[in-house]
Amino acid sequence: QVQLVVSGGGLVQAGGSLILSCTASVSIFSFNAMAWYRQAPGKEREFIADITSGGRTNYADSVKGRFTISRDNAKNTVYLQMSSLKPEDTAVYYCSGKSFGGVNYWGQGTQVTVSS
Repeated sequence: QVQLVVSGGGLVQAGGSLILSCTASVSIFSFNAMAWYRQAPGKEREFIADITSGGRTNYADSVKGRFTISRDNAKNTVYLQMSSLKPEDTAVYYCSGKSFGGVNYWGQGTQVTVSS
C-alpha cells in the first residue's frame, strides 16, 4: 500500500523559512509527478508546486521565487523549501503523488502557521 508521510510543519515568523518533507513507502519513480498542495481555513485546496519523474518543476504564481520543490530519489522523498514566508501562506500543506495510471495518493497534512 502506498503511503506518503509528511513532516516539517510548524510556526514561523513572517520572512522566515521552513522545509517540508514527503517520504513515500515506494520508489518515487512509481509516480509520474509529486506535488504539494495547501488548504487555508475556509478555502479550497490549491496547487503549489510539482516535480515530474524527469525533474521538471512547476509552481503556482503565488509561491514562485519563494518556494522550491526538489526530490531525493535515493530517499524516496520530496521536499518543499519555503522562504520569505507570509501570513497568507498559513495553511495545511499536503503532499500528493500521481501515478502513471492517474491515481492520486495523498499524505497527511501538516500545519504551517506564519505569524506577522
